Amino acid sequence: MAEENQFFRPIRDFCQRNVVTCAAADGVVDVVARMRERNISSVVVVGDGRPLGILTDRDLRNKVVAQGRDPNTLHVADIMNAPLAVIGEDDVLYEALYRMSRLKIHRLVVVTPGGELAGIITDTDILRLQAHSPHQLVLDIEKADSIDSLRLLHERIQKLVVHLSGTGIPIRDMVKLIANLNDQVLIRLIHLLRSTRFPDLTEDFAFVVMGSEGRSEQTLSTDQDNAIIYDDGLDPAQVARLEAFSHELIDALISIGVPPCSGGIMARNPAWRRSLGAWKQELNRWLSTPTPENVMTGSMFMDLRALYGRADLVEALRQHAFRHMSNDQGFLMRMAQNMTNFLPPLGWFGRIKVEKSGPYSGKVDVKKAGIFAITDGIKALAIEARKLDGSTHDRMEALVAGGALKEDAAADLRAAFDFLVLMRLRGHVDALRQGVEPSNYIALDQLNAMEQGEFRLALEGVAKFQAFIKHHFKLHLLRH
Repeated sequence: MAEENQFFRPIRDFCQRNVVTCAAADGVVDVVARMRERNISSVVVVGDGRPLGILTDRDLRNKVVAQGRDPNTLHVADIMNAPLAVIGEDDVLYEALYRMSRLKIHRLVVVTPGGELAGIITDTDILRLQAHSPHQLVLDIEKADSIDSLRLLHERIQKLVVHLSGTGIPIRDMVKLIANLNDQVLIRLIHLLRSTRFPDLTEDFAFVVMGSEGRSEQTLSTDQDNAIIYDDGLDPAQVARLEAFSHELIDALISIGVPPCSGGIMARNPAWRRSLGAWKQELNRWLSTPTPENVMTGSMFMDLRALYGRADLVEALRQHAFRHMSNDQGFLMRMAQNMTNFLPPLGWFGRIKVEKSGPYSGKVDVKKAGIFAITDGIKALAIEARKLDGSTHDRMEALVAGGALKEDAAADLRAAFDFLVLMRLRGHVDALRQGVEPSNYIALDQLNAMEQGEFRLALEGVAKFQAFIKHHFKLHLLRH
């Protein structure tokens, strides 16, 4: 257990601090001599104490030797890799692993919070730690050669999370782990389908995920919320192949063990597979007519994240929505109003109210109790500020930096959000251990006195945030 927890420790505990550096203006021959003398395969290029790029032995082979260039005439700036892939020294080790895997690189430069060079970490450093780990799971996912093998890997992800729960790993890191591993499975599945069944598939599309998956805030029972955006210039044959691909992809996801969306929000359905122009028209309809259904759908859609394909299509759609809502605040106000309708279940004297009867008697739905209000309230503020990238945590940090949210208020919200998500994940893990279907309900009598007190404080924080949202968006001006 302790060995696996190493992957959630900060990178500062593992990175190499003694980094050989050079300047961009240095001659390549001089730097190569330094690399040979130190027996190293890379040199970090710095300027004013900040890393600018990296020069590796692979660059020398591919950009100098293979091209027959004279190294005596070259400076480091001519062949270095830039911009540089970096990671913060306070980020967890698993994040470094995930970025290396996604970027298909073998090392990351580590920087301080101020952006100065702090060290370097390589995949070899991580491999030394352990074979049985999240790292091994990522490697196995990358090597998966069939849908059946991905199904087994999806089961291993759930078992790993169950195994790690209750070990003191921060909930934010646990949620990111789940999201990162699920991302890897889906990306690998797309590559498998493209190589075996759809080698002729167009490159001019994006497969996007939305909702909690779009925010990288998945827990174990999260179902599918995905869509496809494709270029307006595709011909009918290309569109038909995308349609066939979307059906096989979603069917394969379900067979792997990822639940289908009960509302049909999946790329195999025509309503969730459109050209960029058609998506803009659909967005205009949602944003111009903020009915309760359109508000719920539009809000979920604004979490869209390009998991595969052309990210520029996603950004074009997001900017279109921003422009629309800058001119018409109606949708944003209705979205904010909707989050205030989910009142925290607090009674007299701060007593937490539970379901009185039915299958969930004595339990509380933690998503409706507070998670939804926080995610959607922060989302509304982030849309207004055009700071919609990343998770709810990322958005809070961006809002604080931009002055839209006070630091003390954000700290209280972070604490409330993390506790509620922790309770939700614990409930999911308990359900899996008991062999029952996970839900968002938790039993109040299963919480100790300290946890019940923290639960009450979290719900009070949600109520305070809802009051802030009502005032900020002037919801009293809305006609009901």
